[in-house]
Amino acid sequence: MIYINFSGGINTKTSQTLMNCLADLTNKGEKEIYILLSSPGGQVNDGVTLYNYIKSLPAKIIIHNIGIVDSVSNVVFLAGAERYAVPHSSFLFHGVGFTISERTRFEEKQLNEKITIIERDQKILSQIIAERTKLTEEETRKMFLEAQTKTPEEAKTNGIIHEIREAKIPHGAKVVSFVFS
Repeated sequence: MIYINFSGGINTKTSQTLMNCLADLTNKGEKEIYILLSSPGGQVNDGVTLYNYIKSLPAKIIIHNIGIVDSVSNVVFLAGAERYAVPHSSFLFHGVGFTISERTRFEEKQLNEKITIIERDQKILSQIIAERTKLTEEETRKMFLEAQTKTPEEAKTNGIIHEIREAKIPHGAKVVSFVFS
């Protein structure tokens, strides 16, 4: 088994880096890959792509929250066949939004498009969370509105993780580290 440390936001660069690493390891015959994850989240499209990619791999992917898993990184986390969290970790769920520059002008058409994208993205995220946990889509949408944080204990109760346990890399294990600022 190989261990990957992934610490950073979810964006095109970071998700492609992880996908390339996973492809390389799979091509080299790795059957189990252990990802140590801490991420503040990032771009919904990159997170959903990474989720689907991880689930498509022929290797067993184990993901361990070693700090914070926020926003869209929750979806990436849920791609793991086995999911764990260290005792001092958390999971933050909030709604989808968009950033605008200071002097941006919108007309009705652009605002409607933004709302449509937000609704689509929240629906996709809610569906994934409901499929991979004990939470319903309705409960997930409520978490998004309230920006709820889950402790490891709450995450276990809700089926987000299978177990609370310390992360342990065995002596002599192969380790790859990606830390993005």
